[in-house]
Amino acid sequence: MKIHSIISSVVMLAFMSATVCSYAQNGTNSPYSRYGFGVMNDRSQGFNKGMAGVAQGFRDPTIVNFQNPASYSDVDSLTMLFDIGVSLENSNFKQGSLKTNARNTSIDYVGAQFRAWRNVGMSLGLMPLTSIGYSFSARNTLPDIDGSGEKIVTTSFDGDGGLHEVLLGAGWKMMRNLSLGVNAGLVWGDYNHTIQAAFSDNNVRQTRRVYEANITTYNVDLGLQYFRKVTPKDLLSFGATYTLGHKINAAAKLMNQETNYSGSQTSGDTVKLKNAFEMPHSIAAGVMWNHNTRWKVGLDYEIELWKNAKFPQLLTENDKEVYKSSTGAFDNRQRVTLGGEYLHNSLGIKYRDHIRYRAGVSYGTSYVKAGGQNSARDLLVSLGVGLPIANKINNRSTLNISAQWENISPKGSGITENYMRIAIGITFNEKWFQKWKVE
Repeated sequence: MKIHSIISSVVMLAFMSATVCSYAQNGTNSPYSRYGFGVMNDRSQGFNKGMAGVAQGFRDPTIVNFQNPASYSDVDSLTMLFDIGVSLENSNFKQGSLKTNARNTSIDYVGAQFRAWRNVGMSLGLMPLTSIGYSFSARNTLPDIDGSGEKIVTTSFDGDGGLHEVLLGAGWKMMRNLSLGVNAGLVWGDYNHTIQAAFSDNNVRQTRRVYEANITTYNVDLGLQYFRKVTPKDLLSFGATYTLGHKINAAAKLMNQETNYSGSQTSGDTVKLKNAFEMPHSIAAGVMWNHNTRWKVGLDYEIELWKNAKFPQLLTENDKEVYKSSTGAFDNRQRVTLGGEYLHNSLGIKYRDHIRYRAGVSYGTSYVKAGGQNSARDLLVSLGVGLPIANKINNRSTLNISAQWENISPKGSGITENYMRIAIGITFNEKWFQKWKVE
């Protein structure tokens, strides 16, 4: 099969999956998704969700590793990989004595990988980057200041949207022990945040504030992996990636509106900011130890420099509210991840010899500053297995199942979030390029 026909087929698959994602992606119910671009989605895949997402040093001809494009060069000449993952999530939100639960189902990623030329592997992928989805309200009693009695004001907060990315990547094994890679992605999405105050007195006009934006931009990830055998049975692999920060040529809009009791707009104004956004520079690095193809243990560190990224904010300057794009809306996002995998015997003849057992833990901080407070702490613990799919047609594909528990807690007062998540991924490993000989 020719390369151009393969690329055409995979591109069609990616855009079909984008359509599915637009209808099936619920994303999040987190109230913290009302800040910034929303809640950052996990970029890990089936092979490493059970290892808490550790990825930088991992390379294997049977996996697609979007987190470090240098890993693409390890795919063999006979293989075509298709990878898709979904998650089932139960979330709990708690603030003081108040508790609520929510459930979500999401498509996490769709990807494909194949060898293009000698020492060059290519990959295509689609995934959500951020998710916005919340709806809550608060009631307050206002004192009597005009002689008409106390008034109850109900403030509602609603939002939806998020960013998605479709990417094309390539990895090149330029030397025996060194690979380089690049992901080039198209990022698109939008957000809509609405804050509305309704009063118990019909004579008081309601106020509504709407924040909107449509975003289209790019994303570039550069990666490298250096790998070397330190003993006949031990391999060390170092990986690192850099994501290019840049300005986004997109506008942000703020609409201030006043409505009557029936909801009809009576007055308002609109403020529009050009070139209102920036994407942050980010760096990640990690190491992986592979012992006798049985034990794989990795350690990663990553940092996203959100603190210096511009974002539209409603600020108070000289006792006046000003809508402007400025830095300081976020904190830098950091994460440390430790994870590993055990495979009993890759050459064994029994089914259980080929099951992969995985575990991992990560600790980090969010980029969100809720109410001006520092970012929340994020702890994630995961377990998983990789089950071979063995039948008469295919014995190279894998079913990946992972369970994750995640706790997000603010440093000050705020909402504590707990998540229980089941992630299911299937990696289809097909011999598309094998030549059959008939006698």
